[in-house]
Amino acid sequence: MKFSFSSLLLVALAAESTVASSWFSKAAYNKWHETELERWLSDNNIPYPTPADRKDLENLVKSNWDSKVATPYQDWEPAQLQSYLKAKGTDVKKGAESDKKSLVQQVQGIWHESADTASNSYNSVKDWIFDSWTDSQLKAYLDKHDIPVPQPRKRDTMLQAARSNYESVAKKLKQTAQYPGDWLYETWSESELKEFLDERGVPVPQPSTRDKLIASVRRNSRLSATNAKESAASASSSAKAAKESLSDQLLESWSDSKIKEWADSNGIKVPQGSKRNELLALARKHRDTLTGDKVASSASSAFGAATSNVQDQYDSATSSAQAKGQETFDQAVASWSDSRLKAYLDARGVPVPQGGKKDELVKQVRLNQHKAATGWSAWTFDTWSTENLKKWLSTQNNKAANKAGATREELFKQAQDSYAKASKSGGSNYASVTSYLASATDAAKDTTFDTWSDSELKSYLDSYGVPNYQGSNTNELRAMARRNANYFRYGTSTPQTTFFARIQSGAQWVFDQLKIGVSSGRQSAEYHGGKAGDAVTEAATTATHRAGEAAQRASDKVKEEL
Repeated sequence: MKFSFSSLLLVALAAESTVASSWFSKAAYNKWHETELERWLSDNNIPYPTPADRKDLENLVKSNWDSKVATPYQDWEPAQLQSYLKAKGTDVKKGAESDKKSLVQQVQGIWHESADTASNSYNSVKDWIFDSWTDSQLKAYLDKHDIPVPQPRKRDTMLQAARSNYESVAKKLKQTAQYPGDWLYETWSESELKEFLDERGVPVPQPSTRDKLIASVRRNSRLSATNAKESAASASSSAKAAKESLSDQLLESWSDSKIKEWADSNGIKVPQGSKRNELLALARKHRDTLTGDKVASSASSAFGAATSNVQDQYDSATSSAQAKGQETFDQAVASWSDSRLKAYLDARGVPVPQGGKKDELVKQVRLNQHKAATGWSAWTFDTWSTENLKKWLSTQNNKAANKAGATREELFKQAQDSYAKASKSGGSNYASVTSYLASATDAAKDTTFDTWSDSELKSYLDSYGVPNYQGSNTNELRAMARRNANYFRYGTSTPQTTFFARIQSGAQWVFDQLKIGVSSGRQSAEYHGGKAGDAVTEAATTATHRAGEAAQRASDKVKEEL
């Protein structure tokens, strides 16, 4: 069959057109509504003109797409970069804990997702947007939109129901669905939004509003979903590897005659004169039939029980650490002064009980421990250094900025008064104040307490009513100040170990400890099946204890930090 040159040219052009079409189709934002383009730009803190036509918006998204979707870590703060590295089991280079450039390079070295994969994921948001939701959040969403789910409600069936009804819910609400708006998180409380970010090491927007919290959750949802899948795959892979290792150790513990006996009982022909290596290879080839064998079943049961017990031990240790964190927070706020308790509530828009006694104030603070602070307030200056306060007061033409010998407490009081006046007057004056605060707050908090004198630290602790700093050195005073300041600002003292790191650590403990246990079982087993199975069972039990001890040590370390 012959082709003319023109025919070949047409085929080539058609192929080129197909490739080009395929390439352009990867840009999910080409199909987005204008409001979705604006939403994405806003979520990623990219300014855009208003009003603007669709072409301008799309070009702006396009120019920022790769940096925000393919390599989002470029914009992360050091704390989030460290959290990601820890979740991936990578140690931060010594001395580079606060070096953003070095941390970015480390993350880049282990970042495996291609730009195409990241971009393509936005062609079907429903496939991953629910993956990082908790079961209770899925249930609330399904109930809110009257989506039936067969009983008992399992996670898989709830996810399937949420995904299959995603477009219909958006259509019913007359909302867009390709890059969803706040409607998707309507059933989430502000506390849940903040917890989502806290668990993943993502800085909570400060000051924060519900819109900003949702924007931050939405911006980090795809990475969160990707990490969840990777962690699940890692756990599955570790379990599979452990089971295969278990089977290998069992087989190696059998004598030649036992392998031949097992082969005969399972209808497997053994060539005459087979050497041990050949017998082992034959057994491994047919290892799937081990599931029906008594010894293998015993070992499999031991593995399953050990896996379950190790995870139980791990979960118990994690819960214990969380309980300790709760206990530490409760103890801290119980010692706070009334003014601190009231300020905590006021910063979160929680009505302060009029004439409320301290017990009532403490109770309200505990009830709102996960609620994010909203808006700027006079307490924004709470952790600012003397130098930061002077700079701020200078912008307000406040004479205190140049007053010789002014203490930090005096400057702090002047800053609060200056803010209160600007807030009361409103208009352009207040706008300039908040604009300055937005740019200065991050810089001020990066070195919080590092330059403070002992007397300033003690005075600060006095404002909380902390009585037990006498005899403490400078580092201990700073630690106490940071702990209370973080409780006051975030409701938690230190970011929790990330959700995904907990999953991976649990899976690794199961794998490592069982591997050790099975190896020990093999070495102590005699060369026949029954005792090999018993040895593995005993070794798996020992491994469970080892994993439990490891979990407890990790828990104790967290408690010590708290």
